[in-house]
Amino acid sequence: MGQGSRKRPQPKLLAKKLKTIREECGWTQQQMAGQLRKTPSAPDGAMISRFERGEREPNLLVIAAYCEVARISTDVLIDDKWSVKDLAWAMRQTR
Repeated sequence: MGQGSRKRPQPKLLAKKLKTIREECGWTQQQMAGQLRKTPSAPDGAMISRFERGEREPNLLVIAAYCEVARISTDVLIDDKWSVKDLAWAMRQTR
């Protein structure tokens, strides 16, 4: 396998963390999509579902929008050193 054909590493906890953000905010997938509607290439409710199941990975702008909504830094979302519990705790600290 050549260097260009290697799969890039993906955060293992990203899908669970995206779902946690939505649930901590008390929103449905449609409501989450509404919160992200101003993001270029904004996801719809079905795409939010795919993100949360780990079937698709959001682009960088959508990841940044999730972090803005949750009031967390991007490393909390994308770095697997931060657990899902850490994420929920970080969100509660900013409220």
